[in-house]
Amino acid sequence: MLARIVLVTEYRLMNTLHHLAAALDSGRVTSRALVERCLAAIDAPEGEGARTFIHVAREAALAQADAMDALRRAGRAPGPFAGIPFSAKDLCDIEGQPTPAGSVVLADAPAATENAPVISRMLRAGFVLMGRTNMTEFAFSGLGINPHHGTPASPWDRATRRIPGGSSSGAAVSISDGMAFAALGTDTGGSCRVPAAMCGVVGYKPTARRVPITGILPLSPSLDSVGPLAGSVACCAVIDAILAGEEPSLVAAAPLAGLRLAVPSNIVLDGMDDDVAHAFARAVAALEGAGAQITQRIFPALDEAYRVQSRASFASIEAFAWHRALLERRRDGYDPRIRARIERGANMLAADYAELITTRAAICARMNRQTEDFDALLMPTCPLIPPPIAALDPVDDYNRVNLLQLRNTALGNMLDRCAISLPCQREGEAPVGLMLMGETMGDARLFRIAAAVADVVMTPGLV
Repeated sequence: MLARIVLVTEYRLMNTLHHLAAALDSGRVTSRALVERCLAAIDAPEGEGARTFIHVAREAALAQADAMDALRRAGRAPGPFAGIPFSAKDLCDIEGQPTPAGSVVLADAPAATENAPVISRMLRAGFVLMGRTNMTEFAFSGLGINPHHGTPASPWDRATRRIPGGSSSGAAVSISDGMAFAALGTDTGGSCRVPAAMCGVVGYKPTARRVPITGILPLSPSLDSVGPLAGSVACCAVIDAILAGEEPSLVAAAPLAGLRLAVPSNIVLDGMDDDVAHAFARAVAALEGAGAQITQRIFPALDEAYRVQSRASFASIEAFAWHRALLERRRDGYDPRIRARIERGANMLAADYAELITTRAAICARMNRQTEDFDALLMPTCPLIPPPIAALDPVDDYNRVNLLQLRNTALGNMLDRCAISLPCQREGEAPVGLMLMGETMGDARLFRIAAAVADVVMTPGLV
């Protein structure tokens, strides 16, 4: 297993988007060669490709790669990253294909008539689409388990087969296993950051309003966001900019000396297992040693946000509204664990929903005041390392671990903030995510902070 981790580490070091762009520009590599390399990883008999991808766009990816190579030779490449393979979560509309969102009840749905804007933006930049990645059915769990299509395993301790995190499970494994160099996920309660933490990659949740969610099968439109998973902070910054319709640029790390980071002492440190507690404490000590000013403080608004979403969930209410008619027709086709979560929304009143909207706005305003003296919040992404998939068969264990793994990340969605998960484990250790949470619309600043933090806490080669 250690040998495999070293190989994955070297793979990521040499395959950041900027490195690949330079290699393509110089002619040291072609887009076709990159696509063939990703296809080989997908097809590897001992690998996770069959569980990571629901659909592989094999012929289309090769044809698009050849087109990008021809454009580059003619000096007409649509951008510096043209020809680099990426994957897309199965709830993104792709013209000519249905959008089943990891389910079987929508497998025969009508094909999308156009691409989701985020897909169109990636294609216009010249990225090559490898296919649709597996996910928790309808994106409604942070574990990544899918009984319909199989569950891809975390790259760590693969013999045991541990959860990849969800709901963007296939997105994370496509990066960790070299099946793509960038991945599109979604994040409603942590679905980019949790799988990033479970698979040892970087996952980003933008301020939701910055990136369009049109053409994305919804879970909770109040909380849904589209974000990238990749091997580095800089890679995620490139994809985030493209998704937001901005010009990608190289992230300049913020100075660490004097950086004001707050570690909440309420909620987010509860229930950590020993591996997470050790890796988190080591990361905090390393950042303090590098000159960051780290303060532990109670943030009452976090308690409020946690209590409110425990009582009434945007996701359950809004998901039930979308699924109500489909449940009447095809209820038995749902994963029972996902169906139960959706059906909780049936008991919510319109008054509950209206109150939830008002309460959320007030909590966000209070949290803004409580954090105004800090550059970012610092916390573990998830309190547990990846548990074995088989250990979560009992529904009570499934629900308990799911709520625990999503607890910290979901706070960022409720508070309408941007956040990023960085792997902070060392070589050979279980994957542990370190989460930085920024301010609403403070995405550019958070990327600069994350770049500085990554230089200190991430093992070289995992950036």
